Amino acid sequence: MHDIRFAGEQILARQLELAEQNHNRFSEHGVHAVGFMGAIGSGKTLLIERIMERLALRDLRFGAIAADSAGDDDHRRFLSHGSAAVNLNTCDDCHLDAHRVGHAIDQIPLDELDVLFIENVGNLICPADFPLGTAIDAVVISVTEGDDMVRKHPKIFTQNDVLVINKIDLASAVSVDPQVLVRDFLALNPHGRVLLTNARSAEGIEELMVALEIPCTNTR
Repeated sequence: MHDIRFAGEQILARQLELAEQNHNRFSEHGVHAVGFMGAIGSGKTLLIERIMERLALRDLRFGAIAADSAGDDDHRRFLSHGSAAVNLNTCDDCHLDAHRVGHAIDQIPLDELDVLFIENVGNLICPADFPLGTAIDAVVISVTEGDDMVRKHPKIFTQNDVLVINKIDLASAVSVDPQVLVRDFLALNPHGRVLLTNARSAEGIEELMVALEIPCTNTR
């Protein structure tokens, strides 16, 4: 049951405690947990699928938690790649939290995984306040969202390790300069990394895997 009865600062403190518990569970099982955030339609799911394709070729084992307010479309897409996967419908909640993720990983055979992807609900605001216990996090935006997305949602970009600017093949069509997004991000997060990708053609996927510190070989 999803039941956290705290208020104000207690909520954040409890979420941090639960996120640390999740992180410790991942570490104990040798699982590299990667969080994906971003608006609806930015390309999060397809980027994860492209990485899964490469992990399968390298004999690496992977799983996913797919979060949406309703439906199981992304969950079914992950299953089609042979992924262990859990579908989470958050209903009126616009984000995942560590408590819900903790219950989800109870359903995943962590001992049988090398990498776990946690795809958050499509949103650039709410997820920023709820750490999940992942080892590394990426925020995905697409050029079709405009070149002001970083300036409009600064908090989430200051708290993440990697910015993925997706659908770069459409930049000229929508009159967006990806370098504007790059500059805005690095001004907020000078130690962050920026990747330009086209998930449809798989451009930039190998570089993204390096940035996300995803293992290249099976060491088990």
